[in-house]
Amino acid sequence: MAEGWARALKGDVVEAYSAGIEKHGMNPHAIRVMAEAGVDISRHVSKTLQELGPVEFDYVVTVCGHADENCPVFSGKTKVIHVGFEDPPKLTKLLPDGEEKLAVYRRVRDQIRAFVERLPGALELDARVARVREV
Repeated sequence: MAEGWARALKGDVVEAYSAGIEKHGMNPHAIRVMAEAGVDISRHVSKTLQELGPVEFDYVVTVCGHADENCPVFSGKTKVIHVGFEDPPKLTKLLPDGEEKLAVYRRVRDQIRAFVERLPGALELDARVARVREV
């Protein structure tokens, strides 16, 4: 969802990439709630950092605790910032498909959008007030 918002809202000032520690596939609930908000992520694919190839990142933003705890070391002046969002699949694991589950995805979708709307300035602000690892 973060890559979708970054490309839709800030594609003119931010070059967004999305990758995880592990591949999980595209979540159909995330695809649905993003489509409801007018952002099509149906063609996005789940990928690992290695699949992105050699990219020099200014910032790496981890959005879940697992990624934050297992984030690799980056070369150069890459700043790693953790901006935690709840994990909808974990939160809804025991819920049946339906509105209650989608409500969780919508809430997290909207939180991610609020963060992305503040980019790129939010990165500098978060770099000053959040835990940042310069590597």
